[in-house]
Amino acid sequence: VYSRHPSLLETTTGISLSFLALFIRQHTLASKMNNINGHGGGRRSAMASMDFYRRVPKDLTEATSLGAIMSIAAIAVMTILFLSETIAFARTSMGTAITLDENDQPQIRLNFNITLMDLHCDFVSVDVWDTLGTNRQNVTKNIEKWQLDEEGQRRIFSGRNREQREVVHEEHEETLEELHEDGEQAVELTPDNFQEFLNEHEMAFIDMYAPWCIWCQRLHPTWEKFGEEVHKLRMPVGVGKVNCVTYPQLCKDQKVMAFPTLRWYKNKEMILPDYKMDRTVDALVGYTKRKLEMEEKYKNWEANNPSDNRMKPSAGNSRPEHPGCQVSGHLMVNRVPGNFHIEAKSVNHNLNAAMTNLTHRVNHLSFGEPITKLAPHMEKTPFMRKVKRILKQVPEEHKQFNPMDDKEYITSKFHQAYHHYIKVVSTHLNMGSSRGAESFNDVNSISVYQMLEQSQIVFYDEVNVPEARFSYDMSPMSVVVQKEGRKWYDYLTSLCAIIGGTFTTLGLIDATLYKVFKPKKL
Repeated sequence: VYSRHPSLLETTTGISLSFLALFIRQHTLASKMNNINGHGGGRRSAMASMDFYRRVPKDLTEATSLGAIMSIAAIAVMTILFLSETIAFARTSMGTAITLDENDQPQIRLNFNITLMDLHCDFVSVDVWDTLGTNRQNVTKNIEKWQLDEEGQRRIFSGRNREQREVVHEEHEETLEELHEDGEQAVELTPDNFQEFLNEHEMAFIDMYAPWCIWCQRLHPTWEKFGEEVHKLRMPVGVGKVNCVTYPQLCKDQKVMAFPTLRWYKNKEMILPDYKMDRTVDALVGYTKRKLEMEEKYKNWEANNPSDNRMKPSAGNSRPEHPGCQVSGHLMVNRVPGNFHIEAKSVNHNLNAAMTNLTHRVNHLSFGEPITKLAPHMEKTPFMRKVKRILKQVPEEHKQFNPMDDKEYITSKFHQAYHHYIKVVSTHLNMGSSRGAESFNDVNSISVYQMLEQSQIVFYDEVNVPEARFSYDMSPMSVVVQKEGRKWYDYLTSLCAIIGGTFTTLGLIDATLYKVFKPKKL
């Protein structure tokens, strides 16, 4: 394709070629005259004068070996570039953009599943606060609690989170000093006589209290009257009390988490769960009688049926009572900065700050409609099939939907807890056309929320009860993640550039090499 026009003076047949050129010129002029004289010749002549691609007759060109090599090279280069450009056109890339978040929904869904390693479900409270003034205490809607065993597995369903029932307290006309005039029936226990007291009494009922606790103050006269009633009825039960402010180590050894703690002991061992019913003399006496009746039935049955374990009555033994709780559900929170926190709280107790351990594990935490860790029946919904199809195409760096999942936050000391700070970013995933933010009806687009999280340990004063806090802030900007492909006209332009550029570039190289290596004149 790189044929040349040889110079008429370079060859030994120059004169012959001159005559040939003269003949061709005369033939061309004659043809033009015929066109002028012929029908429509004027129009064809005017059209021909606009020809950008005028041709040189083959008789005036010559083929060379160098031109053939350059032609083959040009074809090879064009083929490689054509294939590369076609592959690049067929592929799509992921592009991101930042836009103003146009979501006008006033609230956002917050999903959570958190395990408290050392806090009983009775004391778990979920509270919500935000900058608009929202302050909801012990949220109960859409929240469930499960009591856990020592392995961290669900053991007892504590039901939907509900308002705690306030126990009944008894009012007395006599003061505590008047009740003590004939002696204290509730024995004051210390680290020196605690074990001795348990040794002396096969059954014991002990009140572990703090003098500053309002519920303990209301219980004092009731507990003293209860001791008198036990003494009057000659029940084989020792009634005692422990001041946990004066003897904090004793209460810590007994794992007292709240005041007052009313605990039953049998054969020097604590029987769990602790007493949590009404705090009246009649209720306490009734509880004691039931414990004794159960023990008496067990002894009678054991004496009459020494080897038969069928229909064996309970002896009032302690059942496993590991203080672990799994709390899960979702909250509808305002799209403003705020926090939800899990703390130890009770309407019938004052929590022992020295024994409150907020070590926890985040099983799941996300914003928006849940798209991971769903129940099996929810995995097969049309929406989830759409989500799975779209997420398969999204790079991992754009899947920060739940970065806190399956992480443990352990506090090794009391009076401290983890606080988490979360930045929530609205994210539009558009795996269809690159039109920007998606429409909710688009089968190739969804809206999700990504999170940026940071956690740190916060230290509390000795009198304050720690809390596990999750602070969140909504970003006013949103991220658009979408496929970016090339337009068809961009592809055609590139192909034309490849063909023309390759042909011209190698033509220049061929001309240069020909001038360098052409034969010298004689």
